Amino acid sequence: MSMTTRNDTQSPAPHTADSHDVIRVHGARVNNLKDVSVEIPKRRLTVFTGVSGSGKSSLVFSTIAAESQRLINETYSTFVQGFMPSLARPEVDVLDGLTTAIIVDQQRMGADPRSTVGTATDAHAMLRILYSRLGEPHIGSPQAFSFNVPTVRASGAITVERGNNRKAQKATYTRIGGMCGRCEGRGTVTDLDLTQLYDDSKSLAEGAFTIPGWKSDSFWTVRVYAESGFVDPDKPIREYTKKELQDFLYKEPVKVKVDGVNLTYEGLIPKIQKSFLAKDREAMQPHIRAFVDRAVTFTTCPECDGTRLTEEARSSRIKGVNIAEACAMQISDLAEWIRGLDEPSVAPLLDKLLHTLESFVEIGLGYLSLERPAGTLSGGEAQRTKMIRHLGSALTDVTYVFDEPTIGLHPHDIQRMNNLLLRLRDKGNTVLVVEHKPETIAIAEHVVDLGPGAGTAGGTICYEGTVDGLRAGDTITGRHLDDRAGLKPSVRTPKGKLEIRGANRHNLQDVDVDIPLGVLCVVTGVAGSGKSSLIHGSIPASAGVVSVDQAPIRGSRRSNPATYTGLLDPIRKAFAKANGVKPALFSANSEGACPNCNGAGVIYTDLGMMSGVTTTCEECEGRRFDASVLEYRLGGRDISEVLAMPVTEAEEFFGAGEARTPAAHAILGRLADVGLGYLSLGQPLTTLSGGERQRLKLATHMADKGGVYVLDEPTTGLHLADVEQLLALLDRLVDAGKSVIVIEHHQAVMAHADWIIDLGPGAGHDGGRIVFEGAPADLVAARSTLTGEHLAAYVGA
Repeated sequence: MSMTTRNDTQSPAPHTADSHDVIRVHGARVNNLKDVSVEIPKRRLTVFTGVSGSGKSSLVFSTIAAESQRLINETYSTFVQGFMPSLARPEVDVLDGLTTAIIVDQQRMGADPRSTVGTATDAHAMLRILYSRLGEPHIGSPQAFSFNVPTVRASGAITVERGNNRKAQKATYTRIGGMCGRCEGRGTVTDLDLTQLYDDSKSLAEGAFTIPGWKSDSFWTVRVYAESGFVDPDKPIREYTKKELQDFLYKEPVKVKVDGVNLTYEGLIPKIQKSFLAKDREAMQPHIRAFVDRAVTFTTCPECDGTRLTEEARSSRIKGVNIAEACAMQISDLAEWIRGLDEPSVAPLLDKLLHTLESFVEIGLGYLSLERPAGTLSGGEAQRTKMIRHLGSALTDVTYVFDEPTIGLHPHDIQRMNNLLLRLRDKGNTVLVVEHKPETIAIAEHVVDLGPGAGTAGGTICYEGTVDGLRAGDTITGRHLDDRAGLKPSVRTPKGKLEIRGANRHNLQDVDVDIPLGVLCVVTGVAGSGKSSLIHGSIPASAGVVSVDQAPIRGSRRSNPATYTGLLDPIRKAFAKANGVKPALFSANSEGACPNCNGAGVIYTDLGMMSGVTTTCEECEGRRFDASVLEYRLGGRDISEVLAMPVTEAEEFFGAGEARTPAAHAILGRLADVGLGYLSLGQPLTTLSGGERQRLKLATHMADKGGVYVLDEPTTGLHLADVEQLLALLDRLVDAGKSVIVIEHHQAVMAHADWIIDLGPGAGHDGGRIVFEGAPADLVAARSTLTGEHLAAYVGA
């Protein structure tokens, strides 16, 4: 028998595998990054800071996370890759030490009306299984409780083959689904106002239709009705017979021939429902959205009472509660109810469901309900909802990437979010966070500060190291890290009031409040206390409100700040007038486009299962316009040179001299006012950061005619240094005679307010009440609410 002796006095040599403890990036050039090289420690919490547009998202999301996902996709078979989005390799020389990246970003969750908080997190699926096992009376499988599954019944003959024998048999097939047949699982039914679709005193030949885009000579819309033979095109619509009106409004699709072309005739109402109501409202053009808002009324489904479910699904109960009532409960209450169920036969299911619901409460979303439509969640709520599936994950050595996880959080809730980030790190994961809030920057073990400016003035590493080193350094972030806004010595006097009486939307509890006009009014409170319900849901439409919410900007890679703000129109007209040609020549999406790349500036080569290749167009050299168009000049510049200008340079260019264009100068002034002076006019919208998009939207709305501006968390995506500029902009709006109402959590905005309305004291049914109204100084002195305590600590009172 041999024995092995061990000498403990000598420490073993480090294992080679333990040497890969950093993510190494060298020579990153994505978007505005300028050959960035950085080493990020693994299994640590690293925060990326810098002004909005400095390159944080380009480094973290478009370089590190994108390459990790691309490499994972390449491990699948070519057949599977054919069904996946192809990702191009980021522009970077060296990128190693990567681990699997899980991205938790601010992208809104699906706006499909059937997508809810419950379906998005699988909590509803678990509830359905629970009711299919324990519900009394038993009505069927989990599908019987799903509002996405319709009931199907069929019967007929089937052929059964056994050996050489074939035998016809009668068979009946039934699938019990939970979808309400009336509203098709949406919970609401639509009612069309026919007076908004047509003028019944006119005939079709006289242009009776008042639908946007339906011109009297349109072959595909108006003429198919006028020449179908079902109605008399020369008779006023109000004189139609009963059969003509039925065919005009409701007829099933049928083939007709118009001018020798086979077309499909369909009743007006189903055609409008398919062409307008099937689309996401937020994706519509503004004039189409305005038409839908005028013409369509959404009412609660009378058959299911908004629950989306059939009567059978609602009849099955567990301890007196049906699945619709369970989904309508506040999640914190539902967790308590689930905790009270003691059924050994479904114990694993109850444990998993309870863990999911408790994760909602832990992450600060216990005030939601599972029936809440996913499209109504704010960016911060959507991001935290996505976090839930990762909180109990057994995975380690994963890279979690977060995009401003504190968005939409009251200062009281930020500490809870910080604890969750640290928990993910403590399990052995690498946590990368793009963030502006000093409370989250403070818990970082490693900080990467990008800048020094935004756009072309950014894209370099200004600082790497500890938080203390950042605070002592001379970067913009370091200088502003300990900034604290003081209370204003005097506040403005209101010039009127906006009365809200008996507000009871969502969790509001018959709130009566007077919102002062002519001042800067800040509405605050913990997440879920009822701020948005009070302002967006209770202010009357007659108040002339200009609302700037958190809905994302939609646009393709052909869209840019010039097209989005309407700036390109006066620029095109100025070029056309100066050169005596058509304005359409100066649009890269119209007649002036380079014929080789169709105005895209680049050539996209699809390589099937492999990532596509993008090359600069050789004809126009990326300038997007035909060579003949570039010969026309205004003030010595061609159209491509103008679109390459930053906003500040363009403002000067169109402000005086030969190129003087007042309409363009006014729009550029608004862009500069919101802090986007560095942005080039032709930069694709797809490359803008979240904060830049929010401010771009604010700039466009500043031209709207309205006396009351409602801003929903305008500090989203703003660096500490930019908040001061935003406050100056809000002051200018108020001094110009506007009333500004801001829904906000940032203490600097609260301290700068003339009037504060604080909702609470908690979230969900613990909120919905006014807990304070008055000047910020009075809130700090009283310290009677959570907001008051945190604001007092912020201003050092």
